[in-house]
Amino acid sequence: MRRSTAVLCGATVVLAGTLTAVPAEATTSQSAPAAQASKVTWKKCATEDSPTLQCATVKVPLDYARPQGRKITLALSRVPHAGRKYQGPLLVNPGGPGGSGLSLAGFVASSLPKAVASQYDVIGFDPRGVGESKPALDCKPGHFNPVRPDSVPRTAALEKANLARAKAFAKACGTKYADVLPYINTVNAVRDMDAIRKALGAQKINYFGYSYGTYLGQVYAKLFPTRVRRLVLDSIVDPGGVWYDANISQDYAFDARHKALMAWIAKYDGTYKLGTDPARIEAKWYAMRAELAKKPAGGKVGASELEDTFIPGGYYNGYWPSLAEAFAAYVNDKNVTPLVKAYEGMAAVDASGDNGYSVYTAVQCRDVSWPRDWNQWRKDNWAVYKKAPLMAWNNAWYNAPCAFWPTKAMKPVNVANSKLPPVLLFQATNDAATPYQGGVAVHRLLKHSSLVVESGGGNHGITLSGNACLDAYLAKYLTDGTVPRGSGVADAVCKKTADPAPTAAAPSALASGQPAAPAPGDALHRLLGVRG
Repeated sequence: MRRSTAVLCGATVVLAGTLTAVPAEATTSQSAPAAQASKVTWKKCATEDSPTLQCATVKVPLDYARPQGRKITLALSRVPHAGRKYQGPLLVNPGGPGGSGLSLAGFVASSLPKAVASQYDVIGFDPRGVGESKPALDCKPGHFNPVRPDSVPRTAALEKANLARAKAFAKACGTKYADVLPYINTVNAVRDMDAIRKALGAQKINYFGYSYGTYLGQVYAKLFPTRVRRLVLDSIVDPGGVWYDANISQDYAFDARHKALMAWIAKYDGTYKLGTDPARIEAKWYAMRAELAKKPAGGKVGASELEDTFIPGGYYNGYWPSLAEAFAAYVNDKNVTPLVKAYEGMAAVDASGDNGYSVYTAVQCRDVSWPRDWNQWRKDNWAVYKKAPLMAWNNAWYNAPCAFWPTKAMKPVNVANSKLPPVLLFQATNDAATPYQGGVAVHRLLKHSSLVVESGGGNHGITLSGNACLDAYLAKYLTDGTVPRGSGVADAVCKKTADPAPTAAAPSALASGQPAAPAPGDALHRLLGVRG
């Protein structure tokens, strides 16, 4: 849940109150009359990495059914176009729910070919409740402070302790944000995106989303199909699984990625000295977990925190050298320092993480119905645990507040769409956070979409990460709208980006949460974070 944000200037635009509610099942934007909006006033907020970055804010209704009522503030960032040819705003989102998109604008603008980026105003935004947008949710600061109860509820006492944490978090959100929680959901975030479009004075938007950002894109395209000019979705949420089933699917996929890490460590026994049999190495990992459940490393890394530390390795293999080094140091030398530093850098939750988790739960618990009977959660997650133990219960407790959430659930959005221009989809076959079938499903649901697959790839977020084949399709599409057309499930296939080589993890790298040595995908994955 580590997220990067940008410092914003105070320029504000108020949207006039002529927006009306769009039902979740609406299929077009024609049911909502156009809003009258002033222009956004941009101010400089340059950073070393983004010297032309600008910032602004825009006010939108908290409740679109009451457009004259309370307003909330959305934070925006922009890297303005620099070329003669202008193709309009390109909104970007890193996922979550709960991820800040302010820094992503600068990253995308600097990572695309200059000739392509110069044709767009690249627009980052913090969705409602997130980061620099106001109000920003923080239901229960310190919810993830170590050491938490062991995630695997092998005893009634452990289950009771974890249930108490989940119930307390849900209650805290309901108490602190009773007037806001009903309006924190994907459909309202999508309405906000269209309000941003109107404030920018654009007839249509271009959109580029990663992870949960792909679901935002799907829902935006459903509610406002005539407002979509170009749509890029990378690492795609399966809309048929939101959100309970999607998390179950993740559990199996993350367990497979953990096994891939064990196999990678076995390949480099000369470096890590943990053996050459992946199954035995995995057994050593679970033995380490059992020891940490009894005696947390440095008083910080217990069994649950160990899981938190290794889950990022399922998102991005650039973290594997650092994780392997910490694992080896603990097993071979009883040295806990690298493990503690890895936890602090990759898994410890700071204030932005508390905010991100608050929005994550607020959105997912409100978007759709979750089981309210804990017996179902218990039955389902023990069944998962028997086959895929790594993340089963850790993920269950992460989402457990939804079993006790104080707001009523909405109906899921049917994102099937035949009214869009060509859409470009990217998906890795071994992605754990958004498994491959989600990309295939959305390809079928969006009639004019094209699917580009990274065969054998396991990272979550695959464009602008060093794969020239993938990036060439992205650049071509953003240049002139061209998409590949194939005859199979995938319209184009790219070879996967190579796995990293072992590198001794410097303490500074572990402490910052960065991989041991710089790699092309590092910058993107710091922005995407984890759990999103």
